[in-house]
Amino acid sequence: MNQQDTAKILPQMAAYLIAQRVGVYLIAGDLTNHFAQSLAAVEQLQRLIAPAQVRFIAGNHDMLHDITYAGLELPLAPTYLHRGYLDVAGTNWQIIGNNGWYDYQFAHNLWGRDFATWKRAFWVDGSIDQPQGDVVRMDRVLAQVTVQLQQAQLAHKRVLFMTHFVPRQAYIRYTTDDRFWNMANAMLGSPRLGRLLESYHVPVVQFGHVHRHFRPQTFGNTTYYNQSVGYYNRRINEWTQTDFMTEWRQRLHFLTLK
Repeated sequence: MNQQDTAKILPQMAAYLIAQRVGVYLIAGDLTNHFAQSLAAVEQLQRLIAPAQVRFIAGNHDMLHDITYAGLELPLAPTYLHRGYLDVAGTNWQIIGNNGWYDYQFAHNLWGRDFATWKRAFWVDGSIDQPQGDVVRMDRVLAQVTVQLQQAQLAHKRVLFMTHFVPRQAYIRYTTDDRFWNMANAMLGSPRLGRLLESYHVPVVQFGHVHRHFRPQTFGNTTYYNQSVGYYNRRINEWTQTDFMTEWRQRLHFLTLK
């Protein structure tokens, strides 16, 4: 939404969601390049569609400015679902959120490279505040998610899990002619998260980060959804439509939880 007039599009989004009788609207991160701006947009959308619920997690772009690692770990607002949950009224479903991270394992074809140095030099995430290395950060994510899933299991809840980063290798593209992209795979997510989710038989997973238009895919008992809108700017056009609202409506996916 970096290039969009939110004062104009948020009421349009709210009107469409209300017309579709949406009860919960989920955003898997990367709204803008500033956390405060992303949070403000979500809070405004929440006010517009209440009593329906809006929940979001932070993507790497939301983390680029005006937020620290410690800040991201806090329950900053009811709409911010990282390390939190939402019980869906009238159902046995619980929506769990965790921002997620990465541990370089998707770049296994280049194992042994200095991904941390490459990231600081070439990848946008090099500016993100964090007090630990990427692998340790991912270890903490997995520990957090394990606790979240155990609590849901004790409550006998069915889980819809939302994260930003990629949880399965099936969504990673390997090339023989693009060295940059193969290095960037290291920063896309972790297969360990997918294995953890599937070990708890999580029925539904939503994630973002990669912008190709994937259809829902089921592995074992777990169905994965990626509904990213993607970039539209002077350098990159990942849209199939010509305006934000049309593209956004096309990328929505409606689930009935009962």
